[in-house]
Amino acid sequence: MELIDRAIEFEQRKMRSLSTSDRVKLSREAKALILDLNEIYKVKKDDKIMDIMKRLTVIKRKIERRLKGKLL
Repeated sequence: MELIDRAIEFEQRKMRSLSTSDRVKLSREAKALILDLNEIYKVKKDDKIMDIMKRLTVIKRKIERRLKGKLL
């Protein structure tokens, strides 16, 4: 599963000292990965895929929080 490998690689990236444009790109990439994984999950109903989507969502929320300027 190439998509799952891409999602795991995305999770393991270093997210330090990113510019605003980098954060926007990462947020969009995370959203695309989550939506693609969701299409697979609808068919297979695999809990592992759901766990990956949840972890990506947490990362995406952190990135978006930083973009919006909220501290918490």
